[in-house]
Amino acid sequence: MTTTPDFATYIASLPRVLAGAAALFRDAEGRVLLVEPNYREGWALPGGTIESDDGETPRQGARRETLEEIGLDRELGRLLAVDWVRGQAHPPLVAYLYDGGVLTDADLAAIRLQEEELLSWRLVRREEIAGLLPDALGRRVLTALDTLAAGTGPAELENGHRVA
Repeated sequence: MTTTPDFATYIASLPRVLAGAAALFRDAEGRVLLVEPNYREGWALPGGTIESDDGETPRQGARRETLEEIGLDRELGRLLAVDWVRGQAHPPLVAYLYDGGVLTDADLAAIRLQEEELLSWRLVRREEIAGLLPDALGRRVLTALDTLAAGTGPAELENGHRVA
């Protein structure tokens, strides 16, 4: 007699996919806020893993990570991009990118880095992004800036490249 697995066993057998969310902040000159993690080379956006076990949504995760990483608790704007990133050394990642808005001089002065994870922050011009952000992330940020400028809906991406 064959038995069917219970629901928990079925769920455990499904492929694993990571989910992350970040915020795209700019200053009055249009420069993008990047953070420098201490746990890997290069730069990133404020953001991180969505805590789905706690029922956190992508938007909530981006806001929580922004507060934890740079000390700013801000209502986030619209969704700018969703990116499916195939993993080489990790499972695939679904990355959500939200509009963090334009930071004032007072906002910038209020930034407080999470010392356990970040070394520094900086504002960069569009033309610097590809050289500072790795592959898919760099393309995702550039596409999000285009989405903002055009006032269009969120971009669907695969490895940072537009689809459809």
